[in-house]
Amino acid sequence: MLEKALSVWRVIVSFAVLVALWQLAYVVSPYPDALFPSPAQAAGALGELALSGRIWTDIQASMFRYVVGYASAALIAIVLGLLLGWFSRAWRYVNPVVQFIRPISPMAWLPFIVLLLGIGDVPAIAIVFIAAFFPVLVGAVTAVNNVDPTYLKVARNFDIRGAAVLFKVVFPAAFPQIMASLRMAIGTAWIFLVAGEMVGSQTGLGYLIIDARNNLSADKLLAAIIVIGIIGFALDTLVKLVERKVLRSWGKEEA
Repeated sequence: MLEKALSVWRVIVSFAVLVALWQLAYVVSPYPDALFPSPAQAAGALGELALSGRIWTDIQASMFRYVVGYASAALIAIVLGLLLGWFSRAWRYVNPVVQFIRPISPMAWLPFIVLLLGIGDVPAIAIVFIAAFFPVLVGAVTAVNNVDPTYLKVARNFDIRGAAVLFKVVFPAAFPQIMASLRMAIGTAWIFLVAGEMVGSQTGLGYLIIDARNNLSADKLLAAIIVIGIIGFALDTLVKLVERKVLRSWGKEEA
C-alpha cells in the first residue's frame, strides 16, 4: 500500500515540476500568447473543447482506430511469433523479409494506403497495425527462442506434446518478454496513429492538432497535445496492470 502511495506521489511531483517549468518558460518567453500559451490558457482551451464536445468526439475516433489496429496487430503478431519461434527453420527464411520491411517508417506507407483506401478510419488503422505488428512479432520470436530448455524437458516428462507445449508451456514462459514488446509497441503505435490522422483523416486528435494549427489556435493545439500525452500514459499503465494480473494468476511475480 505504501509503495502504491509513493508511486502516485512521484507521478504528482513529476507533473507538477513539468507544469512549473512550462510556466517559467512562458514567463521568460519573448513570444506572444498566441504563439506560446501558458498552462492556464491551455487548460482553458481544453475546458472549452470539453464543453463543446469536440475533444470527446476526436478521442472516440482516435481510440476506435487505435484499439482495432493495435489489438489485431498484437493478436496476429503473437500467434505468428510463437509459431515462427517454435519452427525456427521457417523463421530463418522469413526473418530477412521482416528485417527489410521493419525499419521502413509506417508513415512512408501512408500515401500508398490513402491512394488505395481513401481517407477515414481504414488508413489510420492500417498505420497503427504496421507500427505495432513488427515490434511484437520480433519480440515474440525472441521470447520463444529464449525459453529455458528445462521447461521443455519437464513438459516431455509429463508427456505434454504438440500444440499443448507451445501454448501451455512456451507461451507462459515467454509471456514477460512478449509483454515488454507489447509495451514498446503500444507507445509506437499511438505516436503513428496521431501522425497518420494529420494526413489521412478528418477527425481524431491528430486532425485536431492540424485544425488548431491552421486556425492559429496555439492554446487548443497544446490542449490536444496534453490529451495525447495523458492517453499514452494511461495506455502504458493499463498494459502494466494487465501484465501484473496475468503473472499473478499464473503464480509468478513481476520481473
